[in-house]
Formats: sequence, C-alpha cells, structure tokens
Amino acid sequence: MNSVRANGAYYPWFIAIFACIVLMVSNGQTISGLSVFNVEFMNEFGWSLGEITFRDMITLLLAGLVAPATGILIDRFGVRVCMLVGWGLLILGNIAYSRMDSLTELYLVHALFALVLVVCGLNAAVILVSKWFGRFRGTAIGIALMGTSLGGILFPQYGTAMIETLGWRSAFLWGSLFPAVMLVLTWLLVKDRPDHGDALPDQAGAMDARQAAIDPGAGVAYADALRSRSFWALAIIAMATFYTVLGTQAHIFVYMTDADFNAQVATNAISLFFFCALIGKFVFGLAADYLDKRKVFYGNILVMLLGSLILIRMDVALIWVAVTAFGLGWGGVYTMIQLTVMNIFGIRDAGKILGTITVLDASGGGLGIWLTGVIYDATGSYELPFLIFAALIVVALAALTQVKQPGAEAAPAPATGAAT
Repeated sequence: MNSVRANGAYYPWFIAIFACIVLMVSNGQTISGLSVFNVEFMNEFGWSLGEITFRDMITLLLAGLVAPATGILIDRFGVRVCMLVGWGLLILGNIAYSRMDSLTELYLVHALFALVLVVCGLNAAVILVSKWFGRFRGTAIGIALMGTSLGGILFPQYGTAMIETLGWRSAFLWGSLFPAVMLVLTWLLVKDRPDHGDALPDQAGAMDARQAAIDPGAGVAYADALRSRSFWALAIIAMATFYTVLGTQAHIFVYMTDADFNAQVATNAISLFFFCALIGKFVFGLAADYLDKRKVFYGNILVMLLGSLILIRMDVALIWVAVTAFGLGWGGVYTMIQLTVMNIFGIRDAGKILGTITVLDASGGGLGIWLTGVIYDATGSYELPFLIFAALIVVALAALTQVKQPGAEAAPAPATGAAT
C-alpha cells in the first residue's frame, strides 16, 4: 500500500480539497444529482412523484439509523478504510441503477446508497479534516463542505446532458467511473491523521493547539454529549434545515417544469442553488475563524428564512432570488452545524456524536423530499410545502438560542485517551 506522508503545511490543505471532492461525488450521485431523472421515471414507468421520492427517504433514513454504528467503525478503523468500502458500494449502486425496472429495485439501490453516505459522506469527511486542522478548522471544513454543493452543481448537469444524448440508463452506467477513480485515489493518497512531527497549517499556534487537533482523546465523551442541551439543539437545527433544503433541491426541477421552463433552465436553477451554497460554505467557514461564530450562525439561518419567505409568494419570476438566498444561507448553516459540533465536543467520540445527529438530520432530509412529493401529488401545488419550509426555519432559529458558545461544554480529557 502506498501511503502519502504529510509535506509541511501543504498536505493538510490537500486533505481539505480531497474531502471536498469526496463529498462532491458521494452526495452528487446519491442525492443532489438525481432529481433531473424524476420526469424520465414518471414518463417511462408511470410512477408518481411521491413513489419516486420515497427512494430518498429510504437513503436518508437508513443512513441516519446506521450512522451511529458506522461512526464507531470510523473511530476504530479510520476514515480511509471506510471510504474504500463506500466507493466499492457506489460503483455497484450505479451499475444496479442502470438496470433498474421496478420500484423495489429502485428502493434497494437507495438502501445501498445509505451505506455509501455514512462511510464516504459527510461524517467521514468532517472527521478526516478535523484531525488535520486546529486553528484553521473552520476554513478547512468550509472547503470540504463545498463538495456537496459542487455535486449539486455538476451532477444534475451531467445527468441532463447524458439523458439527452445517451439516455438515463447510460448516465448511471458511465457514472460508475466516478467512484472507481475515487477508490484508486483514496487508496494511494489518503492518510487518516498526522504522525508526530508532521506540520499542521497552524504556524501561529502553539503545540498544544496542534495536539488538540490530532489527539483522539481530546473532547467530550459520547454519553456526556447526549446529556447536553447544545447537542439536542444542534440536532433540531440540523433536522429542520435539512428538511427544507433537501425538499427544495429535490423539487425545484418539477416546480419549474410545471411553470413551463425547459429541462435545461430547470437544471440551471438546481446548479445555481448549489453554487450559492458553495459560496456560502466557504465564505462563512472562513468568517467563522475570524468573527463571532454565534452571530455568523444566526445570520445564516436568517438568510435561509428570507429565501423561504420569497418561495411562499409562489412567484416564478422571483425564483432566482429565492434560490440565491436559500443557497447562500444553507451553505453557512451546513458549515456551522459541523464546525460547532466539532468545536463543542471535540475529536474523542466524533464519529458517534456526528453519527447520532445524522439520525435526525437524515430523517428530516428524507421526510422533506418525500412528504413534499406526497403533498404535491395530493394538492397539485407546492404552496403548502413552502409554508412548512418557512415554519421549520423559524424552529431552527429558536433552537439556536439554546446552543452554547463553542468550547463552553467541552470538558478537558486526558491527553492519552483512546478512541472508543
């Protein structure tokens, strides 16, 4: 096995960029790149939108349920090994998708995608980056999380182009090449954590700050985290905002095609949403390293709320403004949730802690995609779903008042503690 050794301050930044690419592929192929196929499935198989979007409920709910157990595996065996398994599963999933002919087969593929999300998705990427960064962790996590937005920008465009040229089945078959390349790159280039003596990009920081970034015993124990108010407040924020953002990105394509926009313009709206989220993740991740994190967090949720209030107007002429505001706000919220969890609770049991929050946020995201489709099937309109989105963002705003400043709940752990 070839192993890449840290090279001064540069390798950690490579890890941040690589984590970005990881999330681009894993999220893009399992969640954000799929909505452009919905009309194809409705036309070819006669399935309702609710039946189709139930696939996402399966993916996200199962991902949430298995995330705590998988978090234990990440803590014990490392991110690299788990990612290698995930890429293999995603290759199989793409091939199976290209041969799919029934709802049962569709749902089974998305059950497989659930495993992909937890072993080479959000939690794995955040933990990997956090082990390489101390002082600049906010910036690094912001860079990594840009990957989910890049997936939402690029994979809908890929899907639409492939549908128009080769058909949807070929889109999935050729799509298996993306995880195949990632498997090779992960095997050759990824290293789980620094060795003693490897330099972190914290040149202005002291050695104890560097050790806090890499010491697996630094942080709050899992049981203590579950007893904290901040943990559950962050879980509520994650669940409420995931419901709204995944519901929006999964249905904006149908919303716009109903309004007589062509498929390419509707696809561009999805890409704009994720482009704005990408900008939000980087800008607000950077801002969190230099400004009051709590104020940044509040600002992000308020911008999301503005976008949802514009959506409520059901004015297609304002859809571009709504998508822009929603994307920018969500990008910041997404980054701040992960950063706040890591800063409050630390590395020690990060896999289990992030995994448990994932149970709720994934369930919320799955419900957002599925229930929005069910309501649309029943009413023929997105008016009620958009109202629900705005109400849930208000809930998230209230929950944020219960989150303490990062570090306020962190209990110092022995320097020689081991991951559990």
